[in-house]
Amino acid sequence: MEIFPGDGDFRSTGRTCAWVGDSLFSIMGAVCPNALLGSGWARYDADMPLLAPMPPIVIPAADLQAWGQKWLVDEAFGKKEGMDFGGVFDAQIGSALATMLGGIEIITPSAKALLPKKDAVEVGPVRVIGGIRPQNYDVGYRPDGVRFVSDSKTLNDTKSVGKNFQNMVNDLGTEATTVHIRFPYAVVGFVVVIPTPCLTGQMRERFTRMLDRLVGRDSPIDVPHKAEAMTLVMWNPADGTVDPTWPPPGSPLRIDRFSEQVQAAYHERYDGMAPHDRPSAAQKAALEAAGEPVVEPAEENEEEEAGA
Repeated sequence: MEIFPGDGDFRSTGRTCAWVGDSLFSIMGAVCPNALLGSGWARYDADMPLLAPMPPIVIPAADLQAWGQKWLVDEAFGKKEGMDFGGVFDAQIGSALATMLGGIEIITPSAKALLPKKDAVEVGPVRVIGGIRPQNYDVGYRPDGVRFVSDSKTLNDTKSVGKNFQNMVNDLGTEATTVHIRFPYAVVGFVVVIPTPCLTGQMRERFTRMLDRLVGRDSPIDVPHKAEAMTLVMWNPADGTVDPTWPPPGSPLRIDRFSEQVQAAYHERYDGMAPHDRPSAAQKAALEAAGEPVVEPAEENEEEEAGA
């Protein structure tokens, strides 16, 4: 996979290109500078894996500004507002994950279903029966059991941060553990979102160190309480911007590292395994629109009959 920077203009080289959802993918090595994937462009070759890079998580400034105006009224969110605010991040994670998985569909999960009825990314209450307790997550991918889940956590005022940040760390460790005990190959991600004015000084440094110790699960046999991906998002309600200075540059907790962490773990554990051993529906549509053959692996019984 090659990533091309670009400005969004449509310029085809005359080779074979086709749209897949909001992205333009090239077929058979064609170069399509307008194949938008997050902040970069993608080129697909026929002999490359069907898993794609995961675009970076970028929260629209307009969304944060709108929520910032609500927060400034009381310098806090109510409980429901806090949950709804976390949904802004869930939507972006679900979209980026669906792109990585081949442009598959995004659906709202059933509250009681333990598996979805189709191959899709779920954004909403994703119920997982874990090794410790049942737990709802905000984003999930469960084609044959849990392969990915993420949860967004918000602390939305100074009092709540001081009172609850240690309990949040305990909850994150438990949520990672309950998944990994039953699904050791699962990729678990967390997004922690706090207004910049509410977390400062030594408390900010202490909380960041505690989160640092919960991220970096690099193997299915690693300790279960760690997450494969985690980000701490400090945001300014006054202008709706994400703080570019904290976590510090190089920290694994920066939001621009989240997709990189998910992609590394997921590709290592599942690349080439079903359903990633054949084109997704979106990728098939792109190939067919381009007049290219759709090549899928033969089923085992078909191979046996051919060799008989």
